[in-house]
Amino acid sequence: MLDKKLIILLFFGAGLFLTSFIPSQPSKDNKVGDAFSSKFSEKAFNGVVVLELFTSQGCSSCPPADELLQEVKVRYPDNVFVLSYHVDYWNYIGWADPFSNKDFTEKQSSYNRKFGYKGNYTPELVVNGKEHLVGSNKGKVLNAINKYSVLKSENQFIVQNLNRETDKINFNYTIAGDTSGKNVRAVLVLNERTTQVKRGENRQRTLVNSNIVVAEKTIKIANSSLSGSIAIPSTVKNKEELFLMLIMENNNGDILGAVKEAI
Repeated sequence: MLDKKLIILLFFGAGLFLTSFIPSQPSKDNKVGDAFSSKFSEKAFNGVVVLELFTSQGCSSCPPADELLQEVKVRYPDNVFVLSYHVDYWNYIGWADPFSNKDFTEKQSSYNRKFGYKGNYTPELVVNGKEHLVGSNKGKVLNAINKYSVLKSENQFIVQNLNRETDKINFNYTIAGDTSGKNVRAVLVLNERTTQVKRGENRQRTLVNSNIVVAEKTIKIANSSLSGSIAIPSTVKNKEELFLMLIMENNNGDILGAVKEAI
């Protein structure tokens, strides 16, 4: 007759053997949480660098900065985002920059008031909304990229359902990270345009401008999952390549996260 202790051990072992073949069924909530976590990866919170160049087709010292910005875009495709804001205060010389916008001039002035710098200049490069330098100075630009690349971003975006209509771009997005005291800036960017400049300081030159900001708007954050849209201005031609950038910034204009999506 089997010992009672041995019977108990055999029964317990059989139970373990059977349960090893029963597949586990994670809850629906776990599946959602796992998917959410996998998209918002730790790597994505690595430092992003947003370079905002204030430039003009009417400025003879701007083309070298425009070219450097394009070089940076190619060299750092993952975490460095470049934007060209064309200001309007060079238009008086005789060439009206087709991308110039008085709002971009005011944007530059707002930055310089923040930095305690009197007046505007081109080519001025603003880095993550926190400092400025001459946009054609390659050494300083690369040093700034190295400086901010190692810092963690406070926020991360996922963009979904990006859709281009005739006159606007529609999109949905989700934000990770603390959003208190912050806003989202949606920026519509034209990838590239070649222009024959006929007057002004760059007359008789062929200029290739890239990463041209053609529209932007601020979106107040209501919750972490939002939808938005941004109008396509008449300066954009049919079938020209556009991309959307979402930038997280605080009320002081410091940039704390960004994402870029082709349209």
